[in-house]
Amino acid sequence: MLRLISRRIFLCVAGGALAAPTSSWPANGVPTLLDHILLGCSDLQRGIAFVEARTGVRAAFGGVHPGRGTQNALLSLGARRYLEIIAPDPKQSGAQQYPVITKLTEPRLIGWAAHLGDLQSFAVNLAKSGIAAVGPTPGSRRRPDGRVLQWKALTLKENAANLLPFFIEWSADSIHPSADSPKGCSLLRFEAVSPETESLSKQVALLNLDIPIVKGDNPQLRATMTGPRAQFTVTS
Repeated sequence: MLRLISRRIFLCVAGGALAAPTSSWPANGVPTLLDHILLGCSDLQRGIAFVEARTGVRAAFGGVHPGRGTQNALLSLGARRYLEIIAPDPKQSGAQQYPVITKLTEPRLIGWAAHLGDLQSFAVNLAKSGIAAVGPTPGSRRRPDGRVLQWKALTLKENAANLLPFFIEWSADSIHPSADSPKGCSLLRFEAVSPETESLSKQVALLNLDIPIVKGDNPQLRATMTGPRAQFTVTS
């Protein structure tokens, strides 16, 4: 059985804890607040080649995450959304942030991020309701051009088989990665597969998330992207 977020989070968010507009069901199959999706792989160059072979667009190196053991490459999926290919950084010891990627035999989805306007307010209201979360935690990485990107992230400790996102707020002086990453691809659909669709639907609705949910035996995330070469689907 899926491990679902608690009833307290239902009440917290339903009572207005999340200061964001209520989202309607996405007309184009992509969650309104989706910021980026994470494609994990054990080797960054292999991950870049995997995406390029399927879309015809080569992701650009984004930088490393100091202290977290990872590096990434980025590809724009349209306005305010992008694909992050994330892999271990061989110059750091271990992928502390996403240890699962060191064992992957082929690239797969390992999560997604949703953007909020005021992450601190969201965190405060979760804490008042006794909801366990980590953050907001500051993060940063230096781009190849020397500029530093900064953000804050918050992760719910209770997650439905990792189908829910972590939440991100970008620094006002940081360029959103979608703005200058390689273009030519778009995200056609991003959905969650679950054997417990009713329970998951209530959770994402109360969190103001509008990710499409479909019935399936095994919980997983599923993204369908398209580029100049072809359309392809990848899962978690």
